[in-house]
Amino acid sequence: MDDDTLQFYRRNAEAYADWAKAPSLRLKGFLALLPPEGSILELGCGAGNHSADMLAAGFKLRATDGSPEMAEIASRKLDHPVETMLFDELNENEAYDGVWASACLLHVPRDELAGILQRIRRALKPEGIFYASFKVGEGDGRDNLGRYYNYPSPEWLQATYATAGAWSSISSDTSEIKSFDETPATMLHLIVRKAVN
Repeated sequence: MDDDTLQFYRRNAEAYADWAKAPSLRLKGFLALLPPEGSILELGCGAGNHSADMLAAGFKLRATDGSPEMAEIASRKLDHPVETMLFDELNENEAYDGVWASACLLHVPRDELAGILQRIRRALKPEGIFYASFKVGEGDGRDNLGRYYNYPSPEWLQATYATAGAWSSISSDTSEIKSFDETPATMLHLIVRKAVN
């Protein structure tokens, strides 16, 4: 992950946790695709809003965040362990029924994203479900808070996913949001299934 972006979240963990919005409406649909009490890896869990719903629904959750400060806040809130883990530290094989990565992989440098997607695919069980969301754009850059974004187009993202292995698409849609820095953005939401070769 881009170090300046990570340091932003470390410095601003409390403020970001207070700002964090209600869980995504897409979470319910994601969970419905998983086996009851299935295993989920959450990347970039932030303040733990999605984690709370996953735990309440009876799933086995491994919650992670790249910021130790954010992980501590979420762990306290959830009364559940939250690990500090960077995306490139994921090394498991066929361990999870689902991977949830809400508004976090959008910070991965463009030339590193395919490798991170390969790690996620490897960590999923056969036919496992993967959700991720990105800010749509036409080239990477930084916001006015200095955070790095890969700002992919849907076409670029589709090609990058393809380099990471075989997936079957379940859904793709967009929404309009207001970011932490109050700027509007278009989010692209993708749910895919790990295809069995």
